[in-house]
Amino acid sequence: MDEGLRRSIARTRVALWVLLACAGVLALLLAARANAASTVVGGSSGSQVASPSGVSATLEECVTAPTQSERAATFSGEMTASPGTVRMAMRIDVAERVLGETAFHEVAGPGLGVWRSADPKVKVYKYLKQVTNLFAPASYRGVVQFRWVGEKGHAIKRAERMTARCLQPAPLEPGEGSSTSGTGTAVAPAAS
Repeated sequence: MDEGLRRSIARTRVALWVLLACAGVLALLLAARANAASTVVGGSSGSQVASPSGVSATLEECVTAPTQSERAATFSGEMTASPGTVRMAMRIDVAERVLGETAFHEVAGPGLGVWRSADPKVKVYKYLKQVTNLFAPASYRGVVQFRWVGEKGHAIKRAERMTARCLQPAPLEPGEGSSTSGTGTAVAPAAS
């Protein structure tokens, strides 16, 4: 085999290894993105973040609207009793990230951050929380905490899950295809 052919084969092998390495990195990035919580803009979603531990956190609905008072998101959590569970409890908090911020922060509102307990004989507990009067542009997600309580009243197991995001886009300015006005003032979301 002549020297030119050997060099060509060696370059082809190197290029193939580089291509395979890039494909592997791309596959890892796509897998990580698929596992991340999705974003939902408007409409009904049912986007669920589930786990094998018998809990799930779901964005049930994400309603966008031109006016702040009409914007809403509905979050839910569901849990299943574990052996030794006497009572189950759940808490739904809402996190917000406004345009320009890098991190989510918890928002305050009526009924948020309160532990809700199921009746003692319940085996599967689902709790819904609707939040209204959402600011835009912003992104919202539910942070659902789960607690299994044993005979002595102590937590025997805990878990936390986040829902998919509800994206509230910036409302259109007058003359941009809509005759509705802006968002009004930034008010903490109201829970119902």
